[in-house]
Amino acid sequence: MVPEVVTTSEPLDVLSGTVVVPVVPEYRSDEGAPAGDEGARVWLERAARAVGVSGRAGHTAVSLAPPGWRAERLILAGTGVPAQRTVHDLRRVAALTAKQVAEVGGGTLVWPVLTVPGVPIETVVQAIVEGVGLANYRFHRYRSADAAPRVERLVIAGTGPSVEAGVRRGRIVADAVRFARDLTNEPGNVLDPEHLSGIAWEVAQDVGLQCSVYDRASLEELGAGAILAVGQGSRREPRLIHLVYRPEARPARRIALVGKAVTFDSGGLSLKPADGMERMKGDMAGGAAVLAVLRALPALGVPVEVHGIVAAAENMPDGDAFRPGDIVRTLSGKTVEVISTDAEGRLLLADALTFAVQHDAELLVDVATLTGACAVALGRGGSGLFASDEQARLLFLRAAEETGERVWPLPLWDEYRELLRSEHADLKNTAGRWGGAINAALFLREFTAGRPWLHLDIAGPAWAESAGPFGPAGATGHAVRTLLRFVELWAAEERRGEARR
Repeated sequence: MVPEVVTTSEPLDVLSGTVVVPVVPEYRSDEGAPAGDEGARVWLERAARAVGVSGRAGHTAVSLAPPGWRAERLILAGTGVPAQRTVHDLRRVAALTAKQVAEVGGGTLVWPVLTVPGVPIETVVQAIVEGVGLANYRFHRYRSADAAPRVERLVIAGTGPSVEAGVRRGRIVADAVRFARDLTNEPGNVLDPEHLSGIAWEVAQDVGLQCSVYDRASLEELGAGAILAVGQGSRREPRLIHLVYRPEARPARRIALVGKAVTFDSGGLSLKPADGMERMKGDMAGGAAVLAVLRALPALGVPVEVHGIVAAAENMPDGDAFRPGDIVRTLSGKTVEVISTDAEGRLLLADALTFAVQHDAELLVDVATLTGACAVALGRGGSGLFASDEQARLLFLRAAEETGERVWPLPLWDEYRELLRSEHADLKNTAGRWGGAINAALFLREFTAGRPWLHLDIAGPAWAESAGPFGPAGATGHAVRTLLRFVELWAAEERRGEARR
């Protein structure tokens, strides 16, 4: 739940609820004490010493409020040296304060507007709203009662156009992440490809997107043999979802965001181990991220045409399931020998990328929980980025840096392409254990028709095994914030390029 957010010009000492008081190194609280109230400043600094909050960014503690303050309690929050703090520091601290409010019973959280060197106030406020909104998330719709306390109201102690703009953007982005998390957390018996396509259709009607859904018959007519192969072992038929966002002004460029959505991945006949298989409902996190981004774009008004393409299937073993050794003809016309039916995501993306090329996208960006190998390489904290275009790669890394999501560039070594060579088809769908994330990316590159392309492997950070600062265990909505920011940066870069031309 993204809490209600309001702004106020009132000083902190007259606001009720739980009030955040910034503490900087040496226990100083200059940014929290009302102007001219030396007694309150001294009281706050003594309180910070008493609870051990030295000012280090991310160190927080609950405290009583000074005499005369209306607050029920304070959260003394270390925010670091003002000249050195970052937006991500504040986003993380905001998330931690939201979790502490939940621990004491929920209610109202009050945050002052702080400064970050070289960063607009709008961006700072956006980070605070995002942090609180992300930490406030719960997925309790299947509980008989949801009594979990959380922040119900966030008060930003500051006013003006920049503050209001930051609140608005923060709410849009946090809500987009919530939407992606909700989809990914849904159990496989509820969210199948047909249901997912229905949600996409509803989203399109709600926010003004164009939507096309391809069912089994349409996919057969289209020639999307790879998507059909992955889904043929399930009674729940596959879908290809195509959403289009067009800005009001005529867009100069077109980008495609492509997502893998295996609504449940058993591994097919190459069956996965039982341990952890319940998490395979989350193998559609890439598709969820793409749908969440398209849902948010109209509110952000990004001046570029964006196609959201999601290939959805359930990978199950039965008498109709595709087999190791099968040869599949993809939408591109290329044939693929199936070595493992558990390397199904790249087959879905192969047809989805070709579909994006057919719709004349100038830049392709795919996002998928694609390989365990990437999670082994980078751990649960970050995703791997593969790129055929240097400018797009640098913009994407910049977007990730600004949003605080960890993304690390990985190589596309051409000599590994030989490992994908098949004796009987154009390609194999997997080249074995070694270099698995690179080989999967090289496989996808075969279906980009030489267009500028980025591939984001989110297998590690898409699912949290335990609660963290930005939310509970389960789906994280990783990549939504970075993708939104990347689309904005790419659009801005194109505008600058047009101006130079």
